[in-house]
Amino acid sequence: MTYTVLGARGFIGKELVDSLRSQDLEVYHPVRQDKNWLKNVLTHDLGHVFYCIGLTADFRKRPFDTVEAHVCLLRQILEYGRMESLIYLSSTRVYEGAAATDESTALQGIPTNPGHLYNFSKLMGESLCLNSRRDAKIVRLSNVYGPSMESQNFLSVVIKEAAETGRIRFLTSPKSSKDFISLNEVVRLLPRIAMEGKHTIYNLASGKNTTNADIAFLLEREGIEVSFQTESPEWTFPIININRLESEFGQPSDSLAADLPPLLNLFRPKVSA
Repeated sequence: MTYTVLGARGFIGKELVDSLRSQDLEVYHPVRQDKNWLKNVLTHDLGHVFYCIGLTADFRKRPFDTVEAHVCLLRQILEYGRMESLIYLSSTRVYEGAAATDESTALQGIPTNPGHLYNFSKLMGESLCLNSRRDAKIVRLSNVYGPSMESQNFLSVVIKEAAETGRIRFLTSPKSSKDFISLNEVVRLLPRIAMEGKHTIYNLASGKNTTNADIAFLLEREGIEVSFQTESPEWTFPIININRLESEFGQPSDSLAADLPPLLNLFRPKVSA
């Protein structure tokens, strides 16, 4: 059985490749920087594909690259690739403004909102997968954290600054909150969803929000000095419904409360002997 990871140099793709290989599975992970990357992919027997290609923090500055990654490359893979199945990594950001967060919820967006370009491109990718007549599933990921988080990721910025300086000032309200899911849980569950999943769309999230106040408490417990900007804005994301995920695969077990101290230590300045 062959697995193909597209986007294998990214935050999630790299860890997924390592996880699959640790189980002695055959993994094909072509590098997009290679001149003949797409030609090689389209002539290869891809087996079970994980489409991890995408932009995150810098999508506002790169609208054309965002659509290319989330839709245009995907279209060629789906139309011409030889595969058994495909998992498309989407995002729980698509629930912005929605009435609920279960997988069947009707979704919306505002074309003039620069932030919604990301949402629209992900939804176009989802729709293309589900109407391609391929065996395709969608996984809507929450905010993923792990040792190699992208430098512009909110949690990465907070942890890095706190570790390097011993202090952090939040620019958003203590009540601001997001759902966080560990990279370990993501790479553990993605293959199971691909091979065992009964549905075509899954939310992969913790199912609970963590506030800035929660993060501040965890940091203060580690000796970090924490403050909040006066009259800072509140950004609260809806709690993600994970009933479908839980019913088939159980609740994700990792927690930010347990994982934050070791993450903080990774960024602390190394003391020379």
